[in-house]
Amino acid sequence: MNSFLVWALSFAIIIAIVRFNFNLTPSSLLLFGSLLIAFWIIKMKFHHRRFGGSCLNNPKVEDNSDANNPIPPHLVIMVNGIVGSSHDWRYGAEQFLKRLPDKVIVHRSECNSSKLTFDGVDTMGERLAEEVLSIVRCWPGLQKISFVAHSLGGLVARYAIARLFDYSKTLEAGVTCRNCDCKEEAECTKNCTEQHYEARIAGLEPMNFITFATPHLGSRGHRQLPFLCGIPFLERRASQTAHLIVGRTGKHLFLMDNDDGKPPLLLRMIEDSDDLKFMSALCVFKRRVAYANANFDHMVGWRTSSIRRQHELPKSNLLVIDEKYPHIVHAEGGTVDDISNKVYVNVGGQKIDMEEEMIRGLTQVHWERVDVSFQKSKQRYTAHSTIQVKTYWLHSDGSDVIFHMIDNFLI
Repeated sequence: MNSFLVWALSFAIIIAIVRFNFNLTPSSLLLFGSLLIAFWIIKMKFHHRRFGGSCLNNPKVEDNSDANNPIPPHLVIMVNGIVGSSHDWRYGAEQFLKRLPDKVIVHRSECNSSKLTFDGVDTMGERLAEEVLSIVRCWPGLQKISFVAHSLGGLVARYAIARLFDYSKTLEAGVTCRNCDCKEEAECTKNCTEQHYEARIAGLEPMNFITFATPHLGSRGHRQLPFLCGIPFLERRASQTAHLIVGRTGKHLFLMDNDDGKPPLLLRMIEDSDDLKFMSALCVFKRRVAYANANFDHMVGWRTSSIRRQHELPKSNLLVIDEKYPHIVHAEGGTVDDISNKVYVNVGGQKIDMEEEMIRGLTQVHWERVDVSFQKSKQRYTAHSTIQVKTYWLHSDGSDVIFHMIDNFLI
């Protein structure tokens, strides 16, 4: 069955619920929920047949180098989302190579495809980290690294960079012979140096960390999984049953995991731990950018993909800000959430909720936010895939978003 048809059927059920005001009982809601789950399973089986379910052993890197030209120094890792594959970023990779032919090597991650995306954010992140290291070993001339990730892939990339984070030691002269006590220049060079440590990701200089429609705050909050239309019953059931459909990944997305009594993984990913430096790794990138669908994304809500609170979402009419990018409707530079100057109400001493805690953690670093709207596009109902141009003939209207990303890419 074509995946587009599966989504169309799913959305038709939701539209019937909302538009025709059916007199719904809990049993009928459960029936609709079961039908949605059935369509999910069919969609996943379709993807599994089409893309397979194993990680490729021989990494494939796309670049424009040849025997007479040096290898581009900048590695771009592109990461797919849930039930996806390396094919999902084919169009984006092609545009990188067309526009920056001498600047970048592009690798579309191959280690987390199809049903492997059900294994959990941590397991997928470990696989991605190993894959990146294998690429770096194959191309010793690389100097810089960037990540571009779609949907769940953004969470996987955040985990992977924490595993890949390290410091490299460099030696620089701390003083000159004119103001040191060394009698000879050779002795000065040997003794009067300072050790400087520079943060690296997989041994490379981190540049851009870019996500497209990534549920940074998870999918648990109200309307964070928009195709449930904010119906409390369905949202509760989704939290309770997601693991039956998408395995450990479902538990992570809905913050229902409790491994060895630890807090949910997404909460742990807003601070450094002993062996995984989640925020330190995120901080060392020169740019962090969150592209978010402002509407018509039925899989990932606007708040979670743009790392904002509800009142922080742009309230004015979303208008095109540059004719060159007709679907970019709002863009703002990086800001840091100054928690010390904000007052939060805790009724009866109740702790802040998990969504607020994640926002506070993630906004300790600067984020550029780019809001996208396909409201006037015929492809608006597939906005979650259109923003990535997953399949060109189905999602071509998102090409200007890809161009915007590449035109602002830090080389």
